[in-house]
Amino acid sequence: MDIIQRFLAFALLGATWVMWVLVALSVISVAIMIERLRFFISTRINLPRVADALGKKLRSGTIEDASKLMADERCVVETAVVQAGLGRASDGPAAAEAAMDSARAIQRVALERNLTFLGTVGNNAPFIGLLGTVIGIIKAFHALSRDTQGGAAAVMYEISEALVATAIGLFVAIPAVMAFNYFRTRVKLVNGNVDALSQVVLSFLRGKDGNGGKPGGS
Repeated sequence: MDIIQRFLAFALLGATWVMWVLVALSVISVAIMIERLRFFISTRINLPRVADALGKKLRSGTIEDASKLMADERCVVETAVVQAGLGRASDGPAAAEAAMDSARAIQRVALERNLTFLGTVGNNAPFIGLLGTVIGIIKAFHALSRDTQGGAAAVMYEISEALVATAIGLFVAIPAVMAFNYFRTRVKLVNGNVDALSQVVLSFLRGKDGNGGKPGGS
């Protein structure tokens, strides 16, 4: 049996399995969307307020007070990065910056969890649906070649069923692409928050280091 006959035998199995694959991908995608949405909503912060409060704590309080302030916030990623820097504050700005860079890399995993899956589904679900359509069309014409009594009506019915696979593929892909783009925007926003709060910490430490270890030069 040559390769064409092997593929034909595979195609004659029908495209139902393709549709079930798309349904499974859709269910997983929706679960990821819900989980990511809950994560980003639960960690949303008012950046100007937090940055201002952090700066005041650093200037008028202690490193421990600033760390406690961040711990009381619900921003998981920003808190982890800032606390990493504060934990190395006694070693100087360079050490604090290195610690925050390391923490930022670690937290990137939490920020981008499962987004690659959404992007992959969004890019490939239409092609999976198209595969189902092609398989369905092959099956329809093969059936017509074996039984010509059904006529064009039977072929059109089989093809219309095959086209459902393409429609399902698009139905799965469009929400996945939209969710992927939205969450990538949220990731950029959180990274912006991290950059802003990191600069608050570093500006304090550099000012302290430049004034003989005394905040505010006093």
